[in-house]
Amino acid sequence: MTEPLVGLGFDVHAFAPGRPLMLGGVRFDAQEGLVGHSDGDVVCHALADALLGAVALGDLGEHVPETDPAFAGIGGLDLLGRVVGVVVRTAGAHPVSADLTIIAERPSIAPVRDAMRRALCGTLGVPTERVSVKATRPEGLGLTGDGIGCLALVVLARS
Repeated sequence: MTEPLVGLGFDVHAFAPGRPLMLGGVRFDAQEGLVGHSDGDVVCHALADALLGAVALGDLGEHVPETDPAFAGIGGLDLLGRVVGVVVRTAGAHPVSADLTIIAERPSIAPVRDAMRRALCGTLGVPTERVSVKATRPEGLGLTGDGIGCLALVVLARS
């Protein structure tokens, strides 16, 4: 592999009653969702920002503006797939690996971790052993307010 490209992304959204909760492309039953012009999937958003950052292509808001009605309600995996396409076309780079940390008091991530990894790997085009999904609770310290956040680190290689 040539010199790796590394990107860091972060996203956080507040809870929004009446919306489904989507994280990493996985729907959580009986959970309130997150505020957002899209489906509010902070995992996919943080990962998309990390990809764009690795190749210095700005941030998610530049490529998928929340003022554009064409992106209203877009699914996190669809959004992530668009960003992967932009990174490959514009920068000639492809994902190699990703490390994600979800920051949330609720829900528990462990029961859906593998499903989340499979969904993200399918969109990134990497094997499951190259994507890590972890979670931590902020222990009431207010790090995410009344919502969920995600940190994402990615490694890319030039195609």
